[in-house]
Amino acid sequence: MNKRMIYEMKGLYRDSFRITGYEFGSGEKSVCIVGNSRGNEVQQIYCCSRLVTKFRQLEEEGRIAEGHKVLVIPSINPYSVNVQKRFWPTDNTDINRMFPGYDLGETTQRIADGVFREISEYRFGVQFTSFYMPGDFVPHVRLMDEGYSDPETAGQFGLPFVVIRKVRPYDTTTLNYNWQVWDTQAFSLYTSTTSRIDAGSAGQAVLAVMNFLSAQGMIRYHVPEIQESRVIRDTDMISVQTARSGIFEAQVKAGEHVRTGQPLANILHPYEGSILETLYAPAEREVFFVHNEPLTYADTAVIKLV
Repeated sequence: MNKRMIYEMKGLYRDSFRITGYEFGSGEKSVCIVGNSRGNEVQQIYCCSRLVTKFRQLEEEGRIAEGHKVLVIPSINPYSVNVQKRFWPTDNTDINRMFPGYDLGETTQRIADGVFREISEYRFGVQFTSFYMPGDFVPHVRLMDEGYSDPETAGQFGLPFVVIRKVRPYDTTTLNYNWQVWDTQAFSLYTSTTSRIDAGSAGQAVLAVMNFLSAQGMIRYHVPEIQESRVIRDTDMISVQTARSGIFEAQVKAGEHVRTGQPLANILHPYEGSILETLYAPAEREVFFVHNEPLTYADTAVIKLV
């Protein structure tokens, strides 16, 4: 294992800002795995830390194939983690909306530039990321419908779903999109949680990476029979929206199969405790996403069915 500095920014009054990477194997730049870019993505850091432990073991046992280098960067935004802010603390900007970066720009643009210079030449890119809405997911891998990544390759992770999402204008400044502009096959991995540790789904994510690297011939690792992923598009999901604001009381969990007409959640009056609204399943489906914050606004998609 080679632990090295990926990017460093000198601090005027405090310790320097540093991004650390862990390299395993040698040879061509095969796979780069990036953890959190936002301060509340604790699960994403945890997944990478478990991968560092696993790759160290594989390297010591000589099970990383010759000619392949793997780079793991657990966090590209440790400052926000330290102060428990989702975005950059001083100006509330999102590093994952700053790629490919600009070395003479704002702070987060410079960080994105410094990181991207180090990781833009890898054959595959895997990012542990989070959704823009707070909630719990069925573990899955996402890829954009315009780019070099393909569903068949994404299926090698062995996760329950491969979600193909339509590219939107704001995606052009994300790490995933820019990786693909530089000819890297990029995949976003979603585990069940974001701001709290879920060891079960983290273990599933680690196994998914092992599945992928084994299928690509980069590691020697015995994996169980990989389940076939269901390929879906984000536009095919059914969004269940609220009509009222209030306390959100979920009645189902991600991964649960629901029947038509089954209660999914209640919206409660925050002062009086009465039920303002009950959300029902419009069709027999599997719950893919569930809002997990105690409060919700009106006209918000709090549950997604697939």
